[in-house]
Amino acid sequence: MSVPANRKNQAETLPLGQRVPLWIFRLAALVAGMAVFFPPVNPGRISEKINESASLFTTGVSYDTITNSMGRILRSQWIRSEDITLLMIASIVVMLGVILCAVGGCMSLGNRKMRRRGLIFPLFGAPLMGAGLFLIFKAYESMTAHGEEVGKLDKIGMLLPGGFTVFIVFAGLLFLSAVFAFFTTGKETDPSVKMEMDEKYRLFLMMLPVILLTFIFAYLPIWGWRFAFFDYTPGGNIGPENYVGFKWFSFLFADPATTKDLVRVLRNTLIMSGLGILTSWLPIAFAVLLAEVRSTKFQRFVQTFTTIPNFISWVLVYAIAICIFSTDGFINSFLTNVMHVAGANTNYLQIADHTWLKMLLWGTWKGVGWSAIIYIAGIAGIDQQLYEAARVDGANRFHCIWHITIPGLVPTYMVMLLMSIAGILSNGMEQYLVFSNAMNKDVIEVLDLYVYNIGIGQNRISLSTVVGISKSLIGITLLFAANGISKVIRGESII
Repeated sequence: MSVPANRKNQAETLPLGQRVPLWIFRLAALVAGMAVFFPPVNPGRISEKINESASLFTTGVSYDTITNSMGRILRSQWIRSEDITLLMIASIVVMLGVILCAVGGCMSLGNRKMRRRGLIFPLFGAPLMGAGLFLIFKAYESMTAHGEEVGKLDKIGMLLPGGFTVFIVFAGLLFLSAVFAFFTTGKETDPSVKMEMDEKYRLFLMMLPVILLTFIFAYLPIWGWRFAFFDYTPGGNIGPENYVGFKWFSFLFADPATTKDLVRVLRNTLIMSGLGILTSWLPIAFAVLLAEVRSTKFQRFVQTFTTIPNFISWVLVYAIAICIFSTDGFINSFLTNVMHVAGANTNYLQIADHTWLKMLLWGTWKGVGWSAIIYIAGIAGIDQQLYEAARVDGANRFHCIWHITIPGLVPTYMVMLLMSIAGILSNGMEQYLVFSNAMNKDVIEVLDLYVYNIGIGQNRISLSTVVGISKSLIGITLLFAANGISKVIRGESII
């Protein structure tokens, strides 16, 4: 079946001379969008006192972040708060320009009519970026002039960052490529043609927010790995003078005390993760049992009731635990007042006995309902004709579960199992942080909590970064190893 010509994405059949500026514009819009979140190219860092980890996005939305090292400067009025406000407004203006260019880049993937209309956005967006950069420069000039006036310019540390030039280049490139692409894209003469886009591009744009969020929260933080190669102290700078190479990597295994701590936290981490893997069948069992409930109302009530704990923070969970297991909690009060047990004043949260089991039970209570959702969806996707055919052949409910439901969920379970193996060193931190105390620290401190304690608690940022890097590399290795084993045994893989 042929596709009508007016429904095709005409960008695919454009001459090379028209495709090149389009792809230059799209690539520039994509890189500019990512650069908004990349601290080294932040055009708004016009003072050395502004946090070097602040991106353009942070500069525009967080007054506290960009002024957390300017307490004395602001109190002494060496700079004016109005200039900081102008800097934030200018950063937002630049970001709005980038957003307009990004919208145009997305629309440029459509047919001729959509592409031409989409190219109008960068014609306004690129100049808007330029206007924002001009305002940043005005804030720079104003702060510099005021610093010279009070004689404290050296204390303020004014600078015009390299990111300023980078964004000027982006704005010019976006504008020129958009102008050229707009005028080389002929106007759609058929008024009946609607703005349309190929399905593959629509699907890509649906995934684009997820891709960007993954980049921002999963890949961009990798930039922080550079702390592992410097003698960094909170509030200090990173430069050639404190570069130490692989010193902290060697220290991690050369220092006896650190090695002993690592062995201890790795033991706790592996045991708790191992218990989680051994009980990873519980969500499947719960989903299967829930699917067998005939009452739809009761089924929905149970699913909702068991899913809610996932949205309760671990701080509130600990508050609930205090009400039940503390010295004057429910259990001790019940034993004293109802059962008349003398001396029932045990604080079950403070003692270290059975800590691993207690953490497993709390985690299971909080997450089993949420983890079962994917398996409930998998059960709903199993062909119902299989159950009907099985019943015709005399199968009962147990036979249907064992020979149809469970095999139908095995592929999903294997994927989740592989991900669990890959994250065996990542237990999370919140649960163990709130339940941790001096009595149970030796058995509850997992790797993530250890990184937090030495990084934030002891200000050993470089060493904690090395531990985090090692954990990530081991996790990737375990993922590929588990995937290879799955491919050998089952003939299937997820990578």
